[in-house]
Amino acid sequence: MWHFDPLYFILIGPAFLLALYAQIKVKAAFERWSRIRTNSGINGAEAARAILDANGLNDVEVEPYQGWLSDHYDPRKRVLRLSPAVYQQPSVAAAGVAAHEAGHALQHAAGYFPLKLRNAIVPTAQIGSWLAFPMIFIGFLLSLKALALAGFVLFSALVVFQIMTLPVELDASRRAKKVIADLGIIQTQEEAKGVSQVLSAAAMTYLAATITALAQLLYFALRLGLIGGRRDD
Repeated sequence: MWHFDPLYFILIGPAFLLALYAQIKVKAAFERWSRIRTNSGINGAEAARAILDANGLNDVEVEPYQGWLSDHYDPRKRVLRLSPAVYQQPSVAAAGVAAHEAGHALQHAAGYFPLKLRNAIVPTAQIGSWLAFPMIFIGFLLSLKALALAGFVLFSALVVFQIMTLPVELDASRRAKKVIADLGIIQTQEEAKGVSQVLSAAAMTYLAATITALAQLLYFALRLGLIGGRRDD
């Protein structure tokens, strides 16, 4: 029977606080460096376009996309979408985020294996994000262990996706820092410092999400008796 379990808060609480801290940090870094204009005067859309063209990716479109930091690269449609604060603004933060997303396009073009592996498990991870928690909750609530186990397997796929996201995001940031310096989009050490702070803060959010997912997976494994004995009383 599902009931209040202090173990959940012991395991998930610290991860939740880390995720909250990461969100605050990325917001602060982005807002700070959004107020600082690049010497080149290039906005996010122009930065992304310059990076793509310099690497022969003229067929990849750059489009505006609504939402705060909703920036992403769509490998299926070969479209790089940038939020208004990134697309329009000639700021250090915008240049860094745009370059990071362009980095994903460069990964895609180069056949970067971790990206290919992550993309391969996207369908299963999406199903897991929709169904895992309801299946686990109902399984615990109605003492249907088989249903809870099925939800656990789906959630495991989501955790694998989170783990695979880390090297992909870190590599995209590494590519971004190099290419914007090489193309003169970022021209001073201060600007480079700002890009690094913004991208490092963003990377922390992915790390926090992965730690949270692993903590949840550990909790479910304990509750299902997969490790540490049975905890379904």
